[in-house]
Amino acid sequence: MQRPPTLPALVCLGALALSACSDGGGGANGSGKDGKAPTTPSGVTAQAGSATSVHVMWRPSADDKAVTGYEVFQKGEKVSTLPGAKTMVDIDGLKPRTAYSFTVRARDAAGNLSGPSAAVSVTTPAPTPEDHRPPTVPGKPTGRLDSARAATLSWRPATDNTKVTSYDIYQEGSRIHSVAGTDTTAQVTGLRPGTVYSFTVRARDAAENSSADSTAVELTTPSSSGKGPSTAPTGLMAVARKGSIELSWKPPQADGAIESHELYLDGRPTTTIVWGAMPTGDRAVYTLTVTDPPGTRYRVKLRAKLPDGKWGDFSAERTVVVR
Repeated sequence: MQRPPTLPALVCLGALALSACSDGGGGANGSGKDGKAPTTPSGVTAQAGSATSVHVMWRPSADDKAVTGYEVFQKGEKVSTLPGAKTMVDIDGLKPRTAYSFTVRARDAAGNLSGPSAAVSVTTPAPTPEDHRPPTVPGKPTGRLDSARAATLSWRPATDNTKVTSYDIYQEGSRIHSVAGTDTTAQVTGLRPGTVYSFTVRARDAAENSSADSTAVELTTPSSSGKGPSTAPTGLMAVARKGSIELSWKPPQADGAIESHELYLDGRPTTTIVWGAMPTGDRAVYTLTVTDPPGTRYRVKLRAKLPDGKWGDFSAERTVVVR
């Protein structure tokens, strides 16, 4: 008789450690096969999230093979190194009421570095007394479609007992963009044609208190000619080992980095696999530990969370019997 899985939690985080990018500065590695650097990161923004932190984000770079990492600099000094899946970071440990300037560079697997992005400046606010009061909820947002892949959102400003330092844009629970607290509009890009989106806005203050979600605004992007690329992972393989299932698959192509996948066993969500670093090859791998006895049969499938915050289509389902 088939038994249901007895994993300790319905949803948990799975660390996915994949190959890291090589060390060294710009230029190709010893193989001499790849001397082409990634494109320079664009659309870099910086907002003060608190008196001692700044949120930096940018649009993904492109490379003839793959972007494996980003480096963030503050006036020429490296302050953060990130995997290629990440296009935003919070820089902590800064000084209040201080001006900062940030640039970003992209790196590929061969160690080639792009040129530095345009510098963006930001000044951290003065420190606030003990503050646990969140800002008010931003006023009802509205939206307009700019194209099948971009939309502009607007909202009425929130208020705070100190100051609103930023607004965060969410799409079905995923933060996909942030703008300064003085802005009440934001353009979101990387959307997919023929897709329904639901956006909300949260206000944040210098003490990192966030408001509740605004009311949602729904937009449906127009369909484009042709079906477009599939959003489903392909080539899923599942191999049973003693106490584990080894999975490998090819992530879908998307306008940006795929940061996580959701794994289903027997039709139920079981694990969210979060990238530790983008895969350097075509396939991703993950080992799932199982505790059921040998002979237990599982049906396995997964789907990717796309850069626009939507879950993609499911992969084909595989059946595997635990050894």
